[in-house]
Order: sequence, then structure tokens, then C-alpha cells
Amino acid sequence: MATCDRCGAENDPGARFCPACGAPRASQRSTGLEARKTVTILFCDTVGSTALGEATDPETTRRVMSRYADTMIGIVRDHGGTVERFRGDEVMAVFGVPAVHEDDALRAVRAGTAMQRALGRLNEDLDARFGVELTCRIGINTGEVVAGDPATAETFVTGDAVNLAKRLEQVADPGGIMIGTSTYALVKDAVKVGPRETFSAKGKSADVGRLRLEDVDASSAGYARRLDAPLVGRATELDQLLARIDTLFDEHRCGIVSLVGPAGVGKSRLSQEVVARYGEQARVASGRCLAYGSGITYWPLVELVRDLGGLAAVGRLLPATDDTETALEQVRAAIGESELTSPSDELFWGVRRMLEGLARERPLLVCLEDIHWAEPTMLDLVEYVAAFGTGPIALLCNARHELLEERPTWSREALVELSQLSEVETHELVGALGIDDPEARRTIASTAEGNPLFAEQLAAMVLESGPGSGGRLALPASIHALLAARLDGLDPAERRVLQRASIVGKEFWYRAVADLSPATDRPAVPSSLLSLSRKGLVTPVREDGATADTYRFHHTLIRDVAYAGIPKGVRAELHEGFAEWLESQPGGFGEHEEIVGYHVEQAQRYLSEVAPGDERALALARRAAGLLGEAGRRAFA
Repeated sequence: MATCDRCGAENDPGARFCPACGAPRASQRSTGLEARKTVTILFCDTVGSTALGEATDPETTRRVMSRYADTMIGIVRDHGGTVERFRGDEVMAVFGVPAVHEDDALRAVRAGTAMQRALGRLNEDLDARFGVELTCRIGINTGEVVAGDPATAETFVTGDAVNLAKRLEQVADPGGIMIGTSTYALVKDAVKVGPRETFSAKGKSADVGRLRLEDVDASSAGYARRLDAPLVGRATELDQLLARIDTLFDEHRCGIVSLVGPAGVGKSRLSQEVVARYGEQARVASGRCLAYGSGITYWPLVELVRDLGGLAAVGRLLPATDDTETALEQVRAAIGESELTSPSDELFWGVRRMLEGLARERPLLVCLEDIHWAEPTMLDLVEYVAAFGTGPIALLCNARHELLEERPTWSREALVELSQLSEVETHELVGALGIDDPEARRTIASTAEGNPLFAEQLAAMVLESGPGSGGRLALPASIHALLAARLDGLDPAERRVLQRASIVGKEFWYRAVADLSPATDRPAVPSSLLSLSRKGLVTPVREDGATADTYRFHHTLIRDVAYAGIPKGVRAELHEGFAEWLESQPGGFGEHEEIVGYHVEQAQRYLSEVAPGDERALALARRAAGLLGEAGRRAFA
């Protein structure tokens, strides 16, 4: 006999669920250490390396290839990629392992461009020292893979996306970069490419698309936001921001005004409206924080100075005093225009004095975008200026909730939270984005669930696809990347809870998630759900007469992305486990054959995909047919 690890009852060791309390046996629950992810793969291979080996001494070849490897691998790592393999003269890099980023595709194409440029510089030295030059070609593709468990350092990825990246590298010209159409969809607003071509790839039944990468903008986002769209449904938040900035200006104080909300909710659009309102009244300067890169600590300051016309123009706006020149020298060092190295306190003082000087004649509005990506030192600088600065200065900081999670000390005194649009407001926005068809408008609005970015991307997809494309919408790659990065950054225990909840549906019961979890995970389920609620990913459902703790995904697309991250074999196991959990529960869940049958059918489907011909899949098919058949007969009656 086996002992249930929830209630302690003795039961048949072959049973999947305890008949006393309905809990699944620990041995029946997968830990799900592998994961399905959408990543971007880069292959870089030298051209003519065999001839190089024949023409040079082995030691020379070794030194040349070592320099080449160090250069290429360093660039991949600088852009946040992982080198999965370096064999001979071929580099395989993955962007999205171990952690997914919303801009992995953009990181990959920037890395590819940097690799080609770096090789040009390296060749000058190689030619001078060894009399040789190298040429490489690069292929980049984005797609779904299965990645190993990062905790064991086994992160090797497998999937058709890897094979296609290799084929793209093989058809690239020497010195060129070829990208797949799936990658292009994620970087189209930051790159310049040649015309779309097709080619026959080994192992593919149909020709596949490819584009020759010609250039990448170093600072543009992969897909541009529609900041020209009308401002819809933000009157209250706009009034709050204006009132708090006016207070700072009227009282001649310096302070932080924070605009916080989830990705895509419209922070940048609302900030743009605030800036427009103060265009005549105040001096305005904007800067944004970058998600990654070397030497980016003070990048927002670089952009602020640039927005004001450069440091020389700033100097002309400041009073001519010894203090001013000293302050400008500190700022010059911070933005990389001077070799001076100073302690942080002196540099902070210089920036504060510059901002105070700019606010001497007119109020100063400093708009800092994406400050959740700021380096800790940059956040320290903002807080220092707010604490010690004088004069009418408003520091308008846009951030996601991650800033408040990682910086608990961040000022909440003047904080405005931006939530989702209402259904009526979303319909209005979708219409303003150019969607005239009522059915398409309804579909986009219901799918976007109040998120302006989601509505924008879905509308763009419908407009590109033409009439009649709005009936059933696939998840745009840009939205998937955004949400996948958010979920991948969660604590592993929270991520596993979210994935098991996604098996149940948009609404789910705490007890179901706990019972589908391994015994080692179950004690952390309540705290994980509370944390996920604080992070805006799930919401408690408050209903009169509810007999079980129920939660709801904050957005259907969050559930979809969490579900997509579960390996199919684990999905099959969890669907079957949840079907049996339903049948074991008091209260009649098991009487709804269509619900139980659906989950058994999904279990059979995924098991058949990963293990064709498996006898267990055949048994599940028979069981699903019986349950769904009975549900159909009852519905017909």
C-alpha cells in the first residue's frame, strides 16, 4: 500500500489519485523542468576555413581561430545571448535561454551585425600579423523550441527553428546575414532588409521565406508604437499627472511623478500627452532606459542632453559661474564626453546643478521612459535629485510594476497607476486604429481585454491580412514575446503554479492547482498565488456563496502564453490528472462529461503528438470518445 502525502490515507500504489481526498500521487506529477520557449537562434560560420588551414601553419590557424572565437562569443554575450555550441569555426547562439527577453530577436540581429563589423576590424589585425583574413556568413531564425532545465546547466535547445536557422546561414552570402520571416516580424521597425525571397530548405515540404539584413538601428524598438493614435479613456489619470506636476511647479519644488502600469497599457502615449500640455509653459527633455548593453548606466542622461541640443547648448542656458563649469564637467564625464573619473556623489551633484540651472527661468519637465530597466546607479541619481534638488523640476518616470517590486523604497508620494481600458474604450480605440468591420472590431477588443498595445498589434495584423481576417486571431509574435519575457522572469515556483493554473482554464481553483503540483511545490502554492496577484497576473474571484478559493488570469493572453510554455508531454499528464481530479471531487464536477472529456481528449492529443502509437494514447482516445459521446447525447436530448 502507498500513503497519500496530503491526507495520509493508505491506498493502492497503482492509483493515480487518492480515493479519500482526491490528491494525485507525487510520482504522477511531472516537475516540468524542460520548457517550450520561443527563442531566436543565430548561426555564424566562416567561409573558406578549410583553405585557411591548408595555407597556414597549424599554430597560426589556431591563434587566428582563437581570436575569432573570442570576438564572436564576446559579442553574443554582450547582447544577452547564450553560446550553445562552438565547433570548429561555427558558432550557434540562442537568445532566450536561459531567460526570455521581449527583444530577443532584436538582440540577435544586432549581435549579427556587430559580429560582421567586428570581423572587419579583426581582419585588419589578422592581415597585419598573420597575412590572413576571415569571412563569415550568418543565419538568424525565431521559433519554438524545447529547452533543457537551466538549473542543471542543460539548456540545449531542439526544434525545427534551429534547423531553419542553420539553413539560412548556409544560403547567406559571404559577409552577409540572412533572417527568417518570423524574426523579421519582431524587428521590422528597426531594420533595413532586401526584398523577401524564398528558397528550398532541406527537410521542408514547402519553400520558406528569407530576407537579407542590410542594417539595424542601434536604438529603435523592434516594432514601433502607434503614439499617433487618439488618447482614449485616460482623462482621470491625465488630470492626476497634470495636478501633481503643477503642484511641483507652483511650489518651486523638485520631485518624482511616477506613472506605473503593465507593459502595453499606454504609459508612453499618456506621457506624450503630458509633454504636449507643457510644451509652451515648461522646458521639456526626455530620455529612456535601455534593456541591456554595456556602458548604459547613464544612457537616459545622454538622451536628455541630446534632447536639449547638446552640452554646448545646455551650457548657454545656464548661469555663467564657476559652479556651472564644474557641474558641466561632471555631466560631460557621465555621458562619455570626458576622460574625467569622479565619485558618484560628485557626478550626482553635477547633474543636479545642471537641472537646477535649466529650471532657473522656466519650469523643467524631465520625462524618463522605461525606468524599470534603469541601472541601480541611475535610480540612485533620480532619487538624489528629487531629494536635494530645488526649483520647479518634475521628474516624470514611466515604469512597469517590476520597478516597485525591485525598488521597494521608490517614492509612492506622487504615483499614478494606469489600468486597462474599459470594453467601450477599447472598442473606441480599435475603431480609431482603422478597423471598420464590426466583427473584427469586436474580436480585437475582446482579445485585447483593455490593453492598448495588444489592440494595436492585433489591429495591425488584421489590416495587413486584409478583409475577413478578424474572425479568429492568432497571437501576434510581439505580444507573445512581451508576455513570455514577463513570465520567464518569475520565480520558478510561481511560474509552475501559473502553468498548472493554465491547464484548468482562465478561471481556476486553488485546490486544483495545489493537487496538480508535486508535493515539494504544494506548500508554496498559496504564497505564489498571492505574489502573482500582487504582480497583476492573476486576480482573486470574489463571488457570493463561493465554496472554493477561485482565481482568474488577469488577461486571457497571459493564460495562453503560460500554457504554451508547458512541454506537450507534461500537458498530456496534467490534462489527464485534472480530468481525474474533477471526477474525484464532491459537488458534481464529474457529472459534466463534456468538461472531463475535453481534458481527456487534450491529454490524448498531446500524448499522440510526442509518442505516436503509444497504447496509453489509444486508451485515452476511447475514454474521451465515451465521455464526449455521452455529453453529446445528453445535449441532443
